[in-house]
Amino acid sequence: MDDESFDSLDVEETETPPDMFLPLKKSILKAFKLMDKELKLHPTIDCFCSGTTAVTLIKQGQDLVIGNVGDSRAVLATRDKDDSLLAVQLTVDLKPDLPREAARIQQCKGRVFALQDEPEVPRVWLPNNNSPGLAMARAFGDFCLKDFGLISVPDVYYRCLNDRDEFIILATDGVWDVLSNKEAVDIVASAPGRATAARALVDCAVRAWRLKYPTSKTDDCAVVCLFLEHPCAVNGEVEEQDLRKIPMEPGEHFATDENTGQLETKEDSRDPIFMHSGTTRNSDEIVPVPELTVENPSVMCQGQSKRSLAECISTSEDEEWSALEGITRVNSLLSLPRLLSGDKRAASWRKWV
Repeated sequence: MDDESFDSLDVEETETPPDMFLPLKKSILKAFKLMDKELKLHPTIDCFCSGTTAVTLIKQGQDLVIGNVGDSRAVLATRDKDDSLLAVQLTVDLKPDLPREAARIQQCKGRVFALQDEPEVPRVWLPNNNSPGLAMARAFGDFCLKDFGLISVPDVYYRCLNDRDEFIILATDGVWDVLSNKEAVDIVASAPGRATAARALVDCAVRAWRLKYPTSKTDDCAVVCLFLEHPCAVNGEVEEQDLRKIPMEPGEHFATDENTGQLETKEDSRDPIFMHSGTTRNSDEIVPVPELTVENPSVMCQGQSKRSLAECISTSEDEEWSALEGITRVNSLLSLPRLLSGDKRAASWRKWV
């Protein structure tokens, strides 16, 4: 199936997008198409029945352009007129049960239905085989379904920021399956500092998985936090006590000198702070957090929003990256074919379809 026959959806806005939107939208569409093509041709990556979602963001001044494939999500934290923190979802989760997604898949002879033991999770299936059961309607890779309605064309959205907007969270569905938008925003806002925000959200999501799905291994939890500059920070009115919590400039971050053990500022091109449940901790990216002893940190992660998140951030290496144990449930394949390499894969492909 040719992705060019399907258009990207623009988010409905009350204002007309600026002139920069259309060129960036075209660039995002082109980049996503090229990414999927190169992935298919890569000699060492077997993505016939595996793939990935993607949510990307481009910021130019106050203008945001967001591209989304799959069920990863972008959420904006902003303030209302009463100065209360709100969560605004910037993207749509492209699940198979969305009417336009289901119609496209069924038009291409694919099937959409949920299993009896998990009726809340619609999946995409091959026409004549109860595989692979993909829990999203768009993705990079997963080429076994690309002829049956699965596409890698992103939805592209525009939003104009204002001075009440504070930060943006980009995260995979492993986070959103167990935490609401508001819970995620509160966790990031309550983190001790920018450098610990993404890590706090990942840790809370991992603990929430253990409570909500105790018999399943943790789904992939990846988080990027983009903090927006406030006028007070730009004008140099940040209080001295906050200087140890946030970067002094967008291109700087705090790191511990290996020789002196002192905390110092270093220049870096990284402005967003990110953390992945399957990524080894880097001491240059994480500001040390005092360890607090709590009886049940998982409950605190879910029940507390405007309290300190230090107790929600694990310090044990054995516990911190427990999501490395594996990924099952929502996005997993229910029955895997015996994949072959080289010329044998072509014959196997015909058997599948």
